[in-house]
Amino acid sequence: MVYLLNPQSCFSRELFRTNMIFLRSLIFNILLILSIVLIGLLSLPLLLGPRAGVAFIRDVWIKFIIGALDVVVGLRHEVNGLENLPKQNVIIAAKHQSAWETLALHLIFKDPAIILKKELLRLPILGWFISKVGMVPINRAGGGGALKSMIETAERWSDAGRPIIIFPQGTRVGVGENMRYHPGVFAIYKALDLPVVPVALNSGVFWPKQSFTKNAGTIQLEIIEAIPPGLERKEFMDLLEIKIEKTSKNLAQ
Repeated sequence: MVYLLNPQSCFSRELFRTNMIFLRSLIFNILLILSIVLIGLLSLPLLLGPRAGVAFIRDVWIKFIIGALDVVVGLRHEVNGLENLPKQNVIIAAKHQSAWETLALHLIFKDPAIILKKELLRLPILGWFISKVGMVPINRAGGGGALKSMIETAERWSDAGRPIIIFPQGTRVGVGENMRYHPGVFAIYKALDLPVVPVALNSGVFWPKQSFTKNAGTIQLEIIEAIPPGLERKEFMDLLEIKIEKTSKNLAQ
């Protein structure tokens, strides 16, 4: 017996699926914005206290957002390669495809200091908490002076036992897009004299760059074997890019 598919029925199912993705994304985005405002305002007194209080609230908020992604959107994640993390402090060089990793990396790596653009510190509420919790801001138009300041701040937080996270391409890069790796990652690697742990992921498949919609699925994050300190610039940069790009491409398939 041959069953013929009704084109109108197929179209209706696809329209329903598209509408559900939009609705779930809308609900999640509303929760995201409301949580930033409400938790931020309620936690304002913590800005007058020690950094640890703000770091605690940060982790609680991130767990809520990651949980909302699971419940509302159906977007989960898996972490592989934890055995590749050295026992000593490290620099994490991660692929950056979406906003997801700027949140989730705080839960995967203990109390990291993330290198981020200085403009984020000017944001109301969110910027205040970023400043208090202690990140590594960089003025991307500041030249050599900005690089020196970034290294000094990264050294201070690394000496305090916090892993340093850097996105070597400097910004979000969509799946399938190509962008060069900036030399700032080598400057940090050389100055701190620490292993660099490459991290590949496929978050952009489900949470595309600059996209309103988020799609259900499972984000894969792969922690790759560390690059030891002491390599020359070209060898280090080539090895880092190959490790991250090859694995990220495989995860996106």
